[in-house]
Amino acid sequence: MAREKIEIKRIANAPARQVTFSKRRRGLFKKAQELSILCEADVALVVFSSTGKLYDYSSSRYSLKNYYSHDPMIFLLLFLIHGLHK
Repeated sequence: MAREKIEIKRIANAPARQVTFSKRRRGLFKKAQELSILCEADVALVVFSSTGKLYDYSSSRYSLKNYYSHDPMIFLLLFLIHGLHK
């Protein structure tokens, strides 16, 4: 049995939007991990929530947090990317 297609539009209900964000973020991070394992690829993923919270994933031995916590230019770049999408 196939799933029903959903219309991709903003979810008006804030709690439902937060639940959807959390579930889809976990799914996206899982897909990134699977891609890195299956294809031996280095994968990095940065997601900002609507409240501005930063979530990241890195498949390599280098943590993204090490970069943006110690290198102000990386932090500035992430800040600018986030600012452009608001």
